[in-house]
Amino acid sequence: MPRLPLDRWAIRLATATLALFALIAAGCGDDDSAAGGPDGGGDLAGTTITVYSGREEELLQPVFAAFEAATGATIEARYGGSAEMALLIDTEGDQSPADVFISQSPGAVGFLDQAGRLQAIDQASLDRVAESYRGGDGNWVGITGRVRVLVYNTELVDPADLPSSVLDLTDPEYDGMVGVAPANGSFQDFVTAMRSVLGDDATAEWLAGMAANHSPNYAKNSAIVDAVARGEVPMGLVNHYYLVEAREEDPDLPAANHVFPEGDLGSLLIVTAAGIIDTSDDVAGAQALIDFLLSDEAQALSASGEKEYPLVDGVQAPEGLEPLETTAGVVVDLDVLAGGLSGTEELIEASGIIE
Repeated sequence: MPRLPLDRWAIRLATATLALFALIAAGCGDDDSAAGGPDGGGDLAGTTITVYSGREEELLQPVFAAFEAATGATIEARYGGSAEMALLIDTEGDQSPADVFISQSPGAVGFLDQAGRLQAIDQASLDRVAESYRGGDGNWVGITGRVRVLVYNTELVDPADLPSSVLDLTDPEYDGMVGVAPANGSFQDFVTAMRSVLGDDATAEWLAGMAANHSPNYAKNSAIVDAVARGEVPMGLVNHYYLVEAREEDPDLPAANHVFPEGDLGSLLIVTAAGIIDTSDDVAGAQALIDFLLSDEAQALSASGEKEYPLVDGVQAPEGLEPLETTAGVVVDLDVLAGGLSGTEELIEASGIIE
């Protein structure tokens, strides 16, 4: 059953805006509710902070509006793909107007870090999240997270037949049954994680096995969820929140998420990330924005916009999600994810998995 042709972004933005004003009203006079974030004193009035973002405007605009209301600053944002924005910053060099870069995943922000284009984030901000959710050198920090899952059609697949490991999907019984998005950043992060844990040879073998199994290709995760829901393909590898969003539009979708057992790479946790550009003209303003992104208010707002997991301890996961600590999400060294993108793309292309 396909999803209804609704404008989900308009609905989400309206909902997030209402939540934004509720959060601001609730937080007035309560400095402790946004530990590490601006206190609403308007000390950045007249400041303009330039953000290059690999995350979509519909997701970030409510958060930016809250920051502007709390500080008096103005945010000028430029949006595009994470890799595209990272390459642009690197190409612009010393002339880049960017103060902050926000990435969909660690890969692009890690590229800038390795190129020497990021600078240190205050330790108090870094300490808002666990060490496993930030760069080892302190130059970038995770904001929200999503877990990789296997979405499946509940009318076509018996839960007893679901694989116990993502590595099992190359078995002949899954021939033609598993949708993938090889060009998608989250799939590439997953492959990079596999390379770091199993090595390039085993990863290449898995990719070749998926190709030999005629895994149907899709442009993005949402397309896989749509295809699974209408029975075009029985299952597919996606991020957890795509089905959560789809169910908001149609609660009767015949689909469910299968989280692979604890310790399996199929349940990889991937974070969005942010860093301060080394040539920023306003490091204080950039740091204030990072602080705000890690405040309780912004964490709740950011997570609710995409049904992702907040990474700051104590901030509740959005309705409809199991608490992150109770999921089987696997965390690998994020610096590995940040540094392995180019080799991963080559491995994927050579495998034949791309139709």
